[in-house]
Amino acid sequence: MNGTRGEKWFYGINYIVLTLIGLSCVLPLLHIAALSLSDKFALASGTVSFWPVNFSTLAYKGLFEETPVMQSFYNSVVITLVGTALNMIFTVLAAYPLSKKYFIGRKFFSFAVIFTMLFGAGMIPNYLLVKNLGLIDTYGALWLPGLVSVWNLMVLRSFFEGLPEELEEAARIDGCSEWRLLFRILLPLSLPVLAALALFYGVSHWNAFMNVLLYMNSSGKWNLSVLVQQLFQNQQFFDEVSNTRRDLAIFLTPEGVKAAGVIIMTLPMLIVYPFLQKFFVKGVLIGAVKG
Repeated sequence: MNGTRGEKWFYGINYIVLTLIGLSCVLPLLHIAALSLSDKFALASGTVSFWPVNFSTLAYKGLFEETPVMQSFYNSVVITLVGTALNMIFTVLAAYPLSKKYFIGRKFFSFAVIFTMLFGAGMIPNYLLVKNLGLIDTYGALWLPGLVSVWNLMVLRSFFEGLPEELEEAARIDGCSEWRLLFRILLPLSLPVLAALALFYGVSHWNAFMNVLLYMNSSGKWNLSVLVQQLFQNQQFFDEVSNTRRDLAIFLTPEGVKAAGVIIMTLPMLIVYPFLQKFFVKGVLIGAVKG
């Protein structure tokens, strides 16, 4: 279908703007990847742009052999998987009753939940709360305070409200209990929304930084975000490599190792996102529009 001249100009400008936005997101990542795969002399000369110069994987070798990157990677996976699972369970259990008009106290609890989104306690009260609960230096300090995101809760509640009431009535006529209605009928219909919310929660846990820095006293419990930050700020790693692995140190630069750390931290989310992308757009739109 041929559009008018104005529509062609409109779509053309849109394509140009979106292309520029896409390049602004992709090019920095390509540059970091090129830095991590270039040798010491190319980095020192400043000739690396978006393609590796004098291809070398020594930065990754130094990162894996001389830093606890695998332990931090394992910690990130545990924090993300367990945290996302807890988030999804409690978000579903909170959104389902709030979506039902016959739920006693629905307005009160909805107001209480939304109130927490508008007014937060702040860093110091949250820290004191976590400390008094005995959660310091445990992953519970990362999972429990943010167990339910109010925004995600509202999106899922809106989706549940948009489901046909006839579906629930038919299930009840067949003798379906409340739990069975939720887990056998409603949740399978909610997969796009659930996938989108799981992605939100997962990315948040994977990129967790400030909470890990505040609550985790043991360096063995740090995730990748904190480890990479320590590489950027702490020169101790490079001093230790210089003292213990002179054969490796002469080929390493701080920039290369830091770039390798950023790539290791970013790569898992880049791999997971394409598999959830189709659910991501559809789920957010459905959850936001219905209800």
